[in-house]
Amino acid sequence: MRVGIVGIGNMGFGMAERLRGLGWPLAVRDIDPQRTQDAAAIGATVCASSAELAAVCDCVIVCVVDHVQTKTVLFGERGVMAALAPGSSVMLCPTIAPEETERFARQLRRRGTDCIDAPMSGGPARARDGTMSLMVACADAVFERHRALIEALSSHVFRIGERPGDGARTKLVNNLLAGINLAGACEVMALAERLGLDAARTLAVIEQSSGQSWIGSDRLRRAIAGDLAPRAHTTLLAKDTRLAIDAARAVGFDTAVGNAAATQFARACEAGFAAADDASLLAWLRREGTGR
Repeated sequence: MRVGIVGIGNMGFGMAERLRGLGWPLAVRDIDPQRTQDAAAIGATVCASSAELAAVCDCVIVCVVDHVQTKTVLFGERGVMAALAPGSSVMLCPTIAPEETERFARQLRRRGTDCIDAPMSGGPARARDGTMSLMVACADAVFERHRALIEALSSHVFRIGERPGDGARTKLVNNLLAGINLAGACEVMALAERLGLDAARTLAVIEQSSGQSWIGSDRLRRAIAGDLAPRAHTTLLAKDTRLAIDAARAVGFDTAVGNAAATQFARACEAGFAAADDASLLAWLRREGTGR
C-alpha cells in the first residue's frame, strides 16, 4: 500500500517517522518548508500539492488542524480528490466535529473513496514510537484492508464501530476530559505555589496519589521546569473542548465542569498563550491568580 500524509506538524511528523522507521514508502505534503525538508531527510518523498501526493498513493492520511483545513486538503484547488484514484482511501486524523466527519465521509463515498475516521491521541513522542491511541470507525472490510497500516501506526487501536463520526465523538469525549484534567492540575499547582509549597515536590505526591492524571504529569513536569516549547498548542485544547461542548449541547447534555475548563483555555488564548504549549495554562493561572 502506498501511503501519504498531508500535514506533518507535531503529530503528522511523528507518524511519518514511525512509518519510515518501519520501512514504509511514504509521500508527504506540508506548507512548512522546514517540515518538508525534515521529512525528506528521513526518506519521505515530498510533494508540491495534495493532488500530487494523492496521485501516487493508495491511502492518504490527513493530519491537519481543523475541518476548514481538512476541506481544503480534500476538495480545494489541487486537493486530494483531484487526483486520488477510485477505490483508494482517506484516513481522517484531525479532531473535528462529528457532523463534519460524517459530511466528509459522504462526499468521499460519492466519489468512490473509502473514509477511515481515525482521530489520534497521545502526543508526538507516542506517535513516533507507535504507542499513540487511534479511535477507528469505518466499515469492517475497510478496516481489514488497512489493518497493517493502522497497526503500524498504533499499538493502541480502538475499534469504535462502523459509523464514521463515532471516532470523532470518542475523541471529543476524551479531549474534554483531558482539558478538564489539565485545567484542574494547573489550577491546583498554582494554588500549591501560593500556599508556599514546592511545586516539584507537590507534583511528586500527586503522581503517586488520587489526584494523578497522565496529562497533568506530562504537562506539569515541563511547566515547572519552564519548558513551554509547543508540543500541543493551547489553541488546540481550546478548540477541542469547545467542539466537545457543542456536541454535548446538540444532544441536550450539560457539561458544567467541561464548560469551566473550556473557559480557562479560551481565556488563556485571549491572554496571549494561544501559540504556546498547553502547559502554559499554569503560567497564565499564576499570573491570573495575582490579579495582574
